[in-house]
Amino acid sequence: MTTFHETRPNAATKPVRWAADAVAAMREGARLRLDYSAQSLWRVDRMIEGIRQEGAPYAAVESVLRGFGAYAGEVMVRQAGAEWWTTGGDHWIRTPDGRMWDPIDEARRCFHGDGSLRLLCRDAARAAKTP
Repeated sequence: MTTFHETRPNAATKPVRWAADAVAAMREGARLRLDYSAQSLWRVDRMIEGIRQEGAPYAAVESVLRGFGAYAGEVMVRQAGAEWWTTGGDHWIRTPDGRMWDPIDEARRCFHGDGSLRLLCRDAARAAKTP
């Protein structure tokens, strides 16, 4: 029998790295400090909005968006007691209530003007507290 603790490192390896890369890039390039708090997702949402308003093509920012989504997922892991899951090459967050969340796809929706990593994290944290 495989336990969560035995499988999580495999599911979390890539998104944890993507999140750390996003944190480093924002610290070095934009002088923006991301601290894995729910409040920091306000800044991430604003960064994505700024990129969108600049008219950057999706292909040029795809990896940045993946990093922002992974960062939001790590915030959810830390704030809501969630865990990373992977299936078919996609990475998801599973909250203790069993719900699955897709912060990487939410970052893409933010870029297209229809999403919020801050609100996704808020909703996941609320769902995790509700029996």
